[in-house]
Amino acid sequence: MLDRLLGWREKPGLSRTGLFRIESQAELEGKSMLVEYDDLDGFGLAELVKAGGVSALELVETAIARIETRNPALNAVVLTLLEQARSAASTVDVSAPFAGVPFLMKDLLSAVEGVPTSHGNRHWAKLAAGGDSEIVKRWKKAGLIILGKTNTPEFGLTPYTESETFGPARNPWDLERTPGGSSGGSGAAVAARIVPLASGGDGGGSIRIPASACGVFGMKPSRGRTPSGPYIGEPWAGFAVEHVLTRSVRDSAALLDYVQGPDVGAPHYLPPYSGSFLDAVKEPARKLRIAVSSAPMLGKKVEPEVLAAFADATKLLSDLGHEIVEAAPQVDAEAFSLSFLTVLAAELRADMEDAATAAGVPIRVNDFDASTIGMGLLGQAFSASDLAKALRYLKLAARGVSSFFETHDALMTPVLSRLPPPIGALQPSTQEKTIIRAIGRAKAGWLLRKLGIAERLAADTFAFMPWTPVFNVTGQPAMSVPLFWTDGGLPIGTHFVGRFGDEATLFQLAGQLERARPWSDRKPPLCR
Repeated sequence: MLDRLLGWREKPGLSRTGLFRIESQAELEGKSMLVEYDDLDGFGLAELVKAGGVSALELVETAIARIETRNPALNAVVLTLLEQARSAASTVDVSAPFAGVPFLMKDLLSAVEGVPTSHGNRHWAKLAAGGDSEIVKRWKKAGLIILGKTNTPEFGLTPYTESETFGPARNPWDLERTPGGSSGGSGAAVAARIVPLASGGDGGGSIRIPASACGVFGMKPSRGRTPSGPYIGEPWAGFAVEHVLTRSVRDSAALLDYVQGPDVGAPHYLPPYSGSFLDAVKEPARKLRIAVSSAPMLGKKVEPEVLAAFADATKLLSDLGHEIVEAAPQVDAEAFSLSFLTVLAAELRADMEDAATAAGVPIRVNDFDASTIGMGLLGQAFSASDLAKALRYLKLAARGVSSFFETHDALMTPVLSRLPPPIGALQPSTQEKTIIRAIGRAKAGWLLRKLGIAERLAADTFAFMPWTPVFNVTGQPAMSVPLFWTDGGLPIGTHFVGRFGDEATLFQLAGQLERARPWSDRKPPLCR
């Protein structure tokens, strides 16, 4: 994405965090903090600010204390903007819907002026943005105060968050497990009550996957609902869209009300919703015709705990009076997976080239994670006609999937096929990393194709996430709702998909589910 290079410059000296201190306990002592912070969502915190019960600065100091005490175990926050946040708190507009609410941004896609957007990459981590992305301007106008950036895999590639640049983010429900990806840092930060909401981008499930793994709410809006410019033309061929991960449904709805709408030059125009998504959350849910299916669309196996969560959610929907139909749209799993992988590989190769160009260096295998190198090699090995055919197939498949929703209001599936795996379990082995780097040095991407690596990689990639990417291709809204916890205390999200442009029906359903099966009191061990 060469347009992303415009306006970027070197900006050393910002505070990159990780498993080390931000402020000492002595520095934090004496600063006024809100005791109820962990129990309130963003809307609730903003209401306190509006009523004069607490100041925006008190909220910021409380969030900073949470970063100090909770982030060392999680590695969710990888860059802090503490003085900027304190300054913003002193000038907050109390009439804004999220006045004074602390907020974290995923360190991918969106830009903040003067601050690097690392994309999980060591080159971009040294380059600061020349301006704010449009969605960042809208987040700020909504009253959100940006405290920093959250951990993400390199270029958002993987459904786990374990970049070599920043190290793994960890799941607050079990520190040995992944919080998912690619918005894993945001999911972990929200679940751990560091902030009530944080941004995410979803190009294959990257809002919904960490929402499921971390027990929070995650809505992927329809393609074109939120702005992506001006530094990115169309992320991931239009598959990716940005929004937030939240603890409450109403926070997600209220913020989407505020930030929705195209920006100048947007490649997709989705007229703003004429009603209010927040009102939809509050409304009594109408009876819906909901198709349900636990059969993987792109994978083969679903673990028993996930099937138990799916059965529980099906019963809940039935008890709430919805019409349940066992059905699902059909796709050719092998063709879809390989086509999606082809597009992704092309995007990743372009990302690598953009990063190297911005840094003024050639592409060097040691400058990128092994997974990125492997995908980039495939991107180089695929031809232009391979990419064109992949896009043609996916767009045609999307038409078939979308037609299913002419007779169904929504589709329910699991989000993931298994519980969040241990840190490192989904990574290439040490031997595989060595082989990938050797092939990279030899510039022999063709060898990966000849050995059938692309087909195997596609199958392995989608085995963990066999539903979510389909709806990035169709552009439909989809959400993960935290309805189930295992006996071992791990959350499992339930996946709902709506008609294109119809987030309102999903928000209405999510509001009903939240009232019927509230989750706000569930806190990970880190917060107890």
